[in-house]
Amino acid sequence: MEGMIMTAQLLLSLSILIVVHEGGHFFAARLFNIKVEKFYLFFDFLFPMANVLNFSLLKFKKGDTEYGIGWFPLGGYVKIAGMVDESMDKEQLKLPVQPWEFRSKPAWQRLIVMLGGVIVNVIVGIIIFIGMTYVIGDRYILNDFVNNHGGVQALELAQKIGIQTGDKILKINGKDFEYFDDVTKMDALLSQNSSYTVQRGEQEIQIPIPANFIENFGKKEALASFLLPRRLVLVDEVAKDSIAGQLGLKVGDLIVEIEGKPITYFDELRQELKTHQGDSLSFKVKRGAEILAFKTYFKGHTNIGFAIPQYLVPPEGEKSISYSLGQSVVLGPGRAFDVITTQVKAFGKIFRGDISLKKSLSGPIGMAKAYGGTWDWERFWRMTGLLSMVLAFMNLLPIPGLDGGYVMFLLYEMITGREASEKFFENAIKVGMAILLALMVFVFYNDIAKLIMGG
Repeated sequence: MEGMIMTAQLLLSLSILIVVHEGGHFFAARLFNIKVEKFYLFFDFLFPMANVLNFSLLKFKKGDTEYGIGWFPLGGYVKIAGMVDESMDKEQLKLPVQPWEFRSKPAWQRLIVMLGGVIVNVIVGIIIFIGMTYVIGDRYILNDFVNNHGGVQALELAQKIGIQTGDKILKINGKDFEYFDDVTKMDALLSQNSSYTVQRGEQEIQIPIPANFIENFGKKEALASFLLPRRLVLVDEVAKDSIAGQLGLKVGDLIVEIEGKPITYFDELRQELKTHQGDSLSFKVKRGAEILAFKTYFKGHTNIGFAIPQYLVPPEGEKSISYSLGQSVVLGPGRAFDVITTQVKAFGKIFRGDISLKKSLSGPIGMAKAYGGTWDWERFWRMTGLLSMVLAFMNLLPIPGLDGGYVMFLLYEMITGREASEKFFENAIKVGMAILLALMVFVFYNDIAKLIMGG
């Protein structure tokens, strides 16, 4: 069921983004009276092999354009008359140039047509980020609150780089920060020579962040294996037929001592239970003004049988910010373009060899997992806005077959005053398609390998 929900969210998100992207090309073409022969959500062929498995799930014709839904759900396209595109239809190019064809238009108009999809993706991304900022606002955990209430609980990933439970994070990359959430922001993790400054007891310690550390955050679960604010041992839910249930622990009880040792935080309880020896376990609970003592048979058990509250800090440890529409319009574009900045930094690290291409790239399976196994509209629109900006960035890469490849040739034409030869352009498209096919095979293989290996 979770897999179906993940897939449904991904398909809906991609459908929205493909339609608006291709719609950008479509409306730009129509603006300059260029004929658009096809407008397809998904491919009606086995991309990028235009003549393999040609069929549609749905199609109809209106005016000069055939609209349809293809069977191969990894993209979409508009077939613009007089242009070599994903369909690789070259027959039309052998005929005399017609005034309603792409190739008959001046280079600046063709450039706008090719940039139409990217421009609309950016606009949609900005609108989504503005909407998210206005409707939801921001909620942050205050770093001072965390530091004044026991510091951090260092989980597996944090321990790997030398952070210990009880450390107080003072600076990120040498700079003060207000919100605990900044600790895991991509901008911090992608910076050159990244580090945390922590206070451990009376010492200040510099902890370098490895250049490839970002690879650990390729999946959602990794964030939960890094750092948490330390939390009190407060009973929030008691499991039936557990030790806690049998002893009569109640919601709101606070465990303050175990085996004669005073404890304050949940990680201390977990550590004591992990190393506990002996058949019995004794602990004390504060209930209102009372201190209650318990002793129970514990052989064969690893926990008492209760859950602590899901929230990481109480309300006083958080800061909620609401924004007016005007403020959201100012903030939204910056948040949208932060996605592009993060992509550029990530590509820089890949090219420098700091992080692995294999671990950084995700295909449909990895993308679907990012949406989560429950339908959450906030997360859905946040992911859709992020993907819209990522698709704009990726489509501008100068690879023939992507919008950026066409833009590259058009800029060459505008600067030099002459077009690249038809043969050269055709061969470049073939090379670009081969690169895209190899990349597609790679990300599919990578996704499946991660799934099998649990990565």
